[in-house]
Amino acid sequence: MSLALQIQARVLAAQAATAPHDGDTATAGSPAVATPSLDREAMTAVAQIGMRLTHDLRRLKEIRSIDRKIAAKREMLPEYAEWVDGLLTGAREAGAGVSGDVLPTVMVWRIDVGDFAGAMPLIEHVLAHKVAMPTRYARDAATLVVEEIAEAAIKAQAADQPFDLAILEQVEALTVDDDMHDEVRAKLLKAIGFELDRAAQTASGAGADATPLFVRSLAAMKAAQALHERVGVKTTIKAVEKRLAAAKPDPAGSTG
Repeated sequence: MSLALQIQARVLAAQAATAPHDGDTATAGSPAVATPSLDREAMTAVAQIGMRLTHDLRRLKEIRSIDRKIAAKREMLPEYAEWVDGLLTGAREAGAGVSGDVLPTVMVWRIDVGDFAGAMPLIEHVLAHKVAMPTRYARDAATLVVEEIAEAAIKAQAADQPFDLAILEQVEALTVDDDMHDEVRAKLLKAIGFELDRAAQTASGAGADATPLFVRSLAAMKAAQALHERVGVKTTIKAVEKRLAAAKPDPAGSTG
């Protein structure tokens, strides 16, 4: 997709945000509203990106292997990058949201392929403007984002691989007021607690005071435990409590 289409998407989003809301129609790549006031070239671009998405979804449906689906999404994503960037820019300039299937679908695909940093601007937009998820997704946006990112983090942590704590905490901050099943929220708090524990152990090993990190880790995991008894943090809580006790400095004046 060319830079011209990125600019067209930007203009389209800005036009749609200020257009009258009579006769709204939704398409796969549409902004918040499609009206006759939008120029013909822009609407042609909407139709083209919608057809591309329909084709790609049909292709993905034919693939059985999860790994191959992820590989296919990784190949497809660059074709949507400029269009989505244009929509987001136009929406920011107009101070409005952009709906339609393309943007939330690309958000999910970026999560699926592990591009969490790339997904975050889309997550922020979708959550801030309450963008509806396409009907093929059973979960609302907040629940999907929290669960998918938390599960990706927990999977990485189980393999003793770090996960970006900033991403986890940003997702928590963005969804703190969203209603969802306790089990889903507990997964995210568990992932945050585990990553804080990792950071605390690293700080402790470097000779730094890790007490605040251990305290935050315990708070997150205990909150997860309170939400869902079987979230899987009991053993780690005990281990972190021991590490916290060891990390605390001796009382002033102690002679041992």
